[in-house]
Amino acid sequence: MTQPPDPAGVTIGVDIGGTNVRVARIDRDGRILRHLKVRTGSRPTATELVGDLVDQLMGDDVVAAGIGIPGRLDRHGTTIVSAGYVDLAGVRLGELIGARIGRPVVMDNDAHMALVAELVIGAAAQVAHVVMFTIGTGIGGAVAESRRVLRGRGNAGQLGHLTIDPDGPPCNCGRRGCSEVLASGTALTRSIREAGMPPGTTVEQLLATHEADPVAAAVLRGWVTAWRHAIDTAVAVLDPDLVVLGGGLGGAAATALELVAPTTSPWFQCPVVAARLGDDAGVIGAGLRAFTA
Repeated sequence: MTQPPDPAGVTIGVDIGGTNVRVARIDRDGRILRHLKVRTGSRPTATELVGDLVDQLMGDDVVAAGIGIPGRLDRHGTTIVSAGYVDLAGVRLGELIGARIGRPVVMDNDAHMALVAELVIGAAAQVAHVVMFTIGTGIGGAVAESRRVLRGRGNAGQLGHLTIDPDGPPCNCGRRGCSEVLASGTALTRSIREAGMPPGTTVEQLLATHEADPVAAAVLRGWVTAWRHAIDTAVAVLDPDLVVLGGGLGGAAATALELVAPTTSPWFQCPVVAARLGDDAGVIGAGLRAFTA
């Protein structure tokens, strides 16, 4: 249900994913006032799609917009260097959308945006040091130290490119065996297909049948083992208070880890939880960031 506009002004949050683009009107408390979601490839280009969706949510009460992109930005946050599965490399998308709507626009990595939301109103609201993985078509990552998102020269936190297996499948980044190619939703779909399981088999079905079905157990174990390696590596390097798993598969991954591959090493103990805001974290975080644009 659409809620009434906030008299203090609202922002538009945009979360660009490899499968869907989400756009929402967000108030200062992080509430979604109106929400649109469409398939990423439903327009000739992602730029056209974002522009059309933002236009649908514009109003006089909109003070700014925030855009989360699934990849890397230049150090100034103005030009998209790479965007994974989306056709945005080299695009100054924030400037284009800002000119279109006549409002300030801030861009950041989509996982950074999601972590902002989880820090403010989500699973990480009560902790200082956080590692977040976002799990969907690919894998995003973000890190907070003393509740500030780390950016390094601009793109720190690319946890989708932790090396899990140096001899593993090639990754878009140019290396092999990254967590993105072994633990993402795309990787899980590939493993299901290679195991001869029916197309469309979901991780929830694997969780429900793995104790009785050795094929389901093997697929789930391979996926979760890759996650265990990625999480333990991040914990070893960053020693966070909490690891948050977000995105469309975050909840399932957190459940699967507990069932199939809990931490056994005394060195890498850290709570792992599903993102409280689920798949909405990215769009909420983009809207919250926009209030500081």
